[in-house]
Amino acid sequence: MDTVTREPVPTLEVDPFSQAGLDDPIGTDERIRETAELVWLPQHGVWFTGRYDIVEQVFRDPETFESSAGTGLTNTKRTENWRKPSVILENDPPGHTKYRRVMTSVLSPRVVRRLTDEFQQRADELVDRVLAEGPVIDAASQLAVAYPLQVLPDALGIDPDGRQHLLPYSNLNFQAMGPRNELYHAAAEAAAEAATWVDWQMRREALRPGGLGHTIYGFADDGTIAHEDAAMLVRTFLSAGVDTTIFGIQLTLTALLDRPETWAALHADPSLARRAFEEGLRWSAPSPFIGRTTAKPTVLGGIPLGEGEKVILDLAAANRDPRRWERPDEYDLARDTSGHLAFGTGIHGCVGQMMARMEATCLLSALARRVRALTPAGEPVRFYNNWLRGFTSLPVRAEVA
Repeated sequence: MDTVTREPVPTLEVDPFSQAGLDDPIGTDERIRETAELVWLPQHGVWFTGRYDIVEQVFRDPETFESSAGTGLTNTKRTENWRKPSVILENDPPGHTKYRRVMTSVLSPRVVRRLTDEFQQRADELVDRVLAEGPVIDAASQLAVAYPLQVLPDALGIDPDGRQHLLPYSNLNFQAMGPRNELYHAAAEAAAEAATWVDWQMRREALRPGGLGHTIYGFADDGTIAHEDAAMLVRTFLSAGVDTTIFGIQLTLTALLDRPETWAALHADPSLARRAFEEGLRWSAPSPFIGRTTAKPTVLGGIPLGEGEKVILDLAAANRDPRRWERPDEYDLARDTSGHLAFGTGIHGCVGQMMARMEATCLLSALARRVRALTPAGEPVRFYNNWLRGFTSLPVRAEVA
């Protein structure tokens, strides 16, 4: 890292990845955001920002703030990661552009529209089946986990056998974005077999013909990308396309559980499901952080930075920045959520966001049609992950209409 001359900088003795930080994520976000535009966290040797304008500035300047050095705490150009870098998430133009075009085509609006009817049918069937088991259900596992874990791998062409490895693998992927703490080591141990399974599932011969996985390999057949790169794009689905949707649905449900009048409005008009999900993402981003690395000396938030400095964007904090949002801590179904940063923005904005929105809308609308009232039925159990927020259990009581 280049050294630069600068005055004393805002320093914060807080650790978002400690037990205290994970137990109070909103409070930690607020301390980061309100301390300064850019703050130094000495425990991890990185910069953090939770200000909306600064986060957006970094997203919009990929030439200065690169992704190819890793999007977590680790500078993967200096320290080897546990897996090969993603050709789309951890890549910069011009190389990134080619893969982005492929994925944009694979997940085009036309493709998402084609899948919607089937996804909606699957959501309706799942909700009916779960509600038939009784009024008290676990919305975290029985709905928010079960649904994406079925429909997305089906669309990709993944064999049903072995899908139990998906969540351990993606859990390790996100744990590894943070420090090498106990959470990471436990995830690595739990995912030992999962990594082997995913390595196999990336191959064309493991994918069902007609699925999105074979569509990706079609771009290798015509020479647009290499076959090895096609496998890496399939891996992107497996490592990044499930958990964020699962936890986005869970966090939206937690907001609705605490607001019976809002659930009543959603039940009266299930077409509001998309809006409910968008506000849920703004209110509590399931993937709260993303990292960038300075590719050259620059100034950010008034602080000179040298080349090779890691900047972590606190998306969850930015999505509650009072400088950008009115009443930011309130969940408001009537809010205009355009501009929220849960999916990022700019050239690295989440390429699968339309698919995630469609999945969540299908499930939430199916639940809203069938359930008149949704209330807590026990204490939620938090899921601990360095780079994700969600629950392992969310007991609810569903009053069927």
